Amino acid sequence: MAPSNNAAFITEPRKHPMVVGSSPYPTAGNGEIVVKVAATAVNPMDWYIQLLGERLFNFLQYPYVGGSDIAGTVAEVGAGVTNFKAGDRVVGLCAGFDQRSGGFQNYVVIEAKIAAHIPADLSFTDASVIPLGLSTAACGLYQKDYLNLDPPSLNPKPNGKTLLIWAGASSVGSNAIQLAVASGYEVFTTSSPKNFDYCKSLGASRVFDYKSSNITQELLDAFKGKKCAGGYAIQPGSEQIVFEVIGKSEGANFVAAAMQVPEVPAGIEAKMVFGSTLKDNEVGTIVWGQFLPAALAQKKFKPSPKTLVIGHGLEHVQAAMDQGKTGGVSAQKMVITL
Repeated sequence: MAPSNNAAFITEPRKHPMVVGSSPYPTAGNGEIVVKVAATAVNPMDWYIQLLGERLFNFLQYPYVGGSDIAGTVAEVGAGVTNFKAGDRVVGLCAGFDQRSGGFQNYVVIEAKIAAHIPADLSFTDASVIPLGLSTAACGLYQKDYLNLDPPSLNPKPNGKTLLIWAGASSVGSNAIQLAVASGYEVFTTSSPKNFDYCKSLGASRVFDYKSSNITQELLDAFKGKKCAGGYAIQPGSEQIVFEVIGKSEGANFVAAAMQVPEVPAGIEAKMVFGSTLKDNEVGTIVWGQFLPAALAQKKFKPSPKTLVIGHGLEHVQAAMDQGKTGGVSAQKMVITL
């Protein structure tokens, strides 16, 4: 007999609050695993979906179960899965938009190629902040039609190139800094002054106040004499500054963007990043299959940003989403334990 399952649903477009109720227990298909969720994290996309509904994604089916970030224990493995077994402790990305693939439930199906083993001394709570931030960062950094950086290594060697990451204390930024440094790049980033030390602890060599009235010139001065590897614009509204800095620096002229890309000036290439596309190319294997498990085990990658536990139980998902809408969370990611 299958275990009972519950989920936090958005029952219809733009409906508030969410409803917690029974959900079918999912079964693992080819290349998939079922995970008993111990912790799930909330991302901006989750509350945007609730706020905008069909105006954002007109293909969503309701009742809708969201959630991209989970950590827990493997309950079942599907055909073709050889790297996981029942009982394994894992972290994974929920990359689908159907009910069985949403992380806001007790049992969820994920693709084995975007999951990773976690060491015994890493809590599910801390691990759960990783998936979407890591994947979005990796898509922008490594995919061939984006920045196409060198892959991450456990023992990187400096390659003499410098990358600009705007919003280093964000979820995507925190992961992008670590990945870029693991790939041998020097990282310049921006944040509020209270998060300067945090960004440096992740590996950034220089951190700039994003609210500085002279931020563009400060970054241009910093890039003088540097070989630019490109830029990653993560915070909405930062893209024009990043375009100018990258366009006037020596080296690569590509900007990955975690938002819709506005008109791009001459001499610059830019594309919006979608955090799940790495599952369809070699980047998923490189980051999720090769780098992350070993880096976590050897303490060479920090689950980031820090966790902010909102509560225990699916009924707290809505509270986390409501808190996220206020914009008051900085250098933290909201987590619900199950």
